[in-house]
Amino acid sequence: MLPQQIIALLIILIFVIKLFTQKKKEIINQTEFFSWLIFWFIAGLAIIFIKNIDGFLAELGVSASGINFLFYIGVLILFYFIFRLRLIIAKLDRQLTDLTRHVAIKEAEKKYQK
Repeated sequence: MLPQQIIALLIILIFVIKLFTQKKKEIINQTEFFSWLIFWFIAGLAIIFIKNIDGFLAELGVSASGINFLFYIGVLILFYFIFRLRLIIAKLDRQLTDLTRHVAIKEAEKKYQK
C-alpha cells in the first residue's frame, strides 16, 4: 500500500470517528449517520482497491486513471448535493414566507379586534 493511500485512510478514519461522535451527541440523525458511514466505507474501499479500479477502467477502454475517475465521480456527487441543498433552501424559503404571512395576518386581526 502506498503512503498516500495510508494517509487517505487515516483521514477517513478521523472522519468516521467524528461521525460516531456526532451520532453519540445526537447532532445527526440515524439516516444521515448511515448515509455518511456508507459513503466513507465506499471511499475507503476505493482507496484500497485503486489499482483494481485502474485495471477495470483500462478494460473498459477509458484512458483516465482510477484516481481521475474517482475524482470525476466525487465532483458529480458534490453537484448532486448542491442541487439537493438548493431544493431544501427553496422549500425553507417558501415555508418562511408562508409563516411570515400567517403571523402578519394574525397580528392584523388582533389590531382590528381591539
